[in-house]
Amino acid sequence: MTDLSGWTPPPLPPRSVFEGRFVTLEPLEHRHISGLWAAHQGADHVWDYIPVGPFETEAALGAWVDHVRISPDPLQFAARLADGRVAGTLSLLRINPAAGSIEVGFIVFTPLMQRSPASTEAVYLLMRWACEGGYRRFEWKCNAANLPSRRAAERFGLSYEGIFRQADVVKGKNRDTAWYAAIDAEWPDLERAFEAWLDPGNFDVDGTQFSRLSNLTRPILVTADPTL
Repeated sequence: MTDLSGWTPPPLPPRSVFEGRFVTLEPLEHRHISGLWAAHQGADHVWDYIPVGPFETEAALGAWVDHVRISPDPLQFAARLADGRVAGTLSLLRINPAAGSIEVGFIVFTPLMQRSPASTEAVYLLMRWACEGGYRRFEWKCNAANLPSRRAAERFGLSYEGIFRQADVVKGKNRDTAWYAAIDAEWPDLERAFEAWLDPGNFDVDGTQFSRLSNLTRPILVTADPTL
């Protein structure tokens, strides 16, 4: 049994800006509404596994933003691309400093951001803050039917921990929840993997990657999802 008598619980996450090479995370504010509305046009599918949305009007989206932007948990961020466009949202949630655990979730990336270095870096920025800030456990949970999200969790180096059956009811449908996590002892290797993948030298002039992040993080996984 690990002795934690000298361990100090970490702080709550701040409403701060996190800057990366490809994306900047800004605490979600009213000013992000118009940019988010523009980015979500024709992309209703990104809300499929989210408890809310899609929104039929900009006013409806704005009402949701104004409701959640004041919440400390989930702590929502807007993702702004290097060209200035707002391209999605994500959050830190189920924040438990006493246990040293924190989750990244409520991820709603529009097509502007999907399958791009920006989406990877957005998650990495929050993981880096949590791990460097003293959190012992960084979690990812998703609907078990959401295979792209499950693949993303493993690509990010989060180990599979199982399925919680009939964990929730979302939009009138059963939700089984798949659990993934990384712990603090794995962070140094994860940081090296992310930094190697995000390095500009890992991409050619067309933006094609030379090394896949999954190849860099696979050796770090303690357990892999047997269904993927």
